Amino acid sequence: MDKLTTAFEQFDNYNKADPNVFTLDGTAYPQEYILALKLYEWVLKLAPDASEALLLASRSQHIGRWEIPRDSYPEGREAYLQWRKDLAKHHAEIVATILQHLGYGAEQINRVTQIILKQKIKVDAEVQVMENALCLVFLEFQYEDFYPKHEPEKVINILKRSLLKMDARGHGFALSLNYSNKGLYYINEALKLINK
Repeated sequence: MDKLTTAFEQFDNYNKADPNVFTLDGTAYPQEYILALKLYEWVLKLAPDASEALLLASRSQHIGRWEIPRDSYPEGREAYLQWRKDLAKHHAEIVATILQHLGYGAEQINRVTQIILKQKIKVDAEVQVMENALCLVFLEFQYEDFYPKHEPEKVINILKRSLLKMDARGHGFALSLNYSNKGLYYINEALKLINK
């Protein structure tokens, strides 16, 4: 096996330890394992010529996410943002360790971790592909279960923040997905706020 395939296998094996279950088409999977596969698929759709660093980042973006649960931080947006920041560092550290053991060089590891940490979004084309892909995974696989549990205003604000991180190409893919009527309504409301 080449190094890339071995890295994917190690990332996948790590994520298969996720105790959280995600059901897709009637089959239950470890959550971060299946979402990593879907993120990788979206990156390939958005960037068929993706670099090795982007492919590595896409398959490991949220590796070990369950190890730092949201409820280990207080409620509120500030605590949420701190949790996300700490999680990103955690993902980058796990990935760097795996890649070092596989013999990847420092330059390649640094590039993968830059993408995972989403540094220079809107400037770095590969980071933008990753952000588009992350939002598209949420919209395709998690959004319809998410929005009924929250107040409409909160849903629209979350969508607005997500859509603002995407570029026009990402928006095009987002609008091509299948949504319920209510789900699509919220997305259109969020887009109206962005396009004001």
